[in-house]
Amino acid sequence: MKTTALTIMIALMLSACGNQKSKNVVSFPEPLMSADKDVAKYDMAAEKAVGGSVGNTAVKITDVRLTAPPTQQSPGIDTVKKIIKEGDIQFEAGDLSKTRGLIINAVNKAGGYVAEDNQSKDENTGRKEYVLKARIPSKNFDSVLDAISGTADRIDSKNVRVRDVTTEYIDIRSRLDNKRKLEGRYLALLNKAGKMEDILQIENKLTEIRSDIESTQGQLNYMNKQVAYSSLDITFYSKSIVVNNGDGFVYKFKSALSGGWDFLQGLFFSLIGAWPIIILGGILYLALKRYIKLRDAKKASAIRV
Repeated sequence: MKTTALTIMIALMLSACGNQKSKNVVSFPEPLMSADKDVAKYDMAAEKAVGGSVGNTAVKITDVRLTAPPTQQSPGIDTVKKIIKEGDIQFEAGDLSKTRGLIINAVNKAGGYVAEDNQSKDENTGRKEYVLKARIPSKNFDSVLDAISGTADRIDSKNVRVRDVTTEYIDIRSRLDNKRKLEGRYLALLNKAGKMEDILQIENKLTEIRSDIESTQGQLNYMNKQVAYSSLDITFYSKSIVVNNGDGFVYKFKSALSGGWDFLQGLFFSLIGAWPIIILGGILYLALKRYIKLRDAKKASAIRV
């Protein structure tokens, strides 16, 4: 009986010792791999140099090379179709001033504006011509084009071109978002940098990224403006002045008078242009006349003697 009790007590003591040992075992979690292991390399030898722990070791950034996230469509990107519409129209109009006023009024009423307004005249035919370049909200493009067509006496040409730039727009917007994310990663890295050399290196990278962001944003803004405002080139002109080449008596009489008057004018201005020759001829004439007179006088004197 005593032997059994002693055996049980020894077993309990061994069990307690085993539990105590298991309680004293310390388990260390597996080290976490840093998501930014390619962002910077840490100088772990600094712990031995300063005699401190890893947690107190200063981070030494030996190489800053962040790669942009893979280009992919962001959930917040607008996927509505982006359409650029352009057009041109050329026509003949009776009253150019009135037509110009109607066109400008129609463009302004639709929320657009006239970017260029040019006027020219052909001296040979007497034909006047206006060339307007208008920017019109895309939703009002067709109505404005119809209104302008209604002012024409005769339409020579009318063209409309449509270009779908949705894919290009999404690509530019995605690249812009990725560059902004890359900028954020560099800013986070800048907050961790402790040395001036590292700070300058990161700031140089930030300058390059921000320059790319501004350039990409400019492309996106230009495309947005093209999508929002369609362009329309408007050319209209007056009828050419037709010259009457009739064979009637009145026409021929007027033509003769006009031709004679033109001849007199030409002769008059030709004589004015030849004034040096006329003056020289007059001087020679007077000199020759005086010479002849003196010669005749000498002959008369000789005869008398």
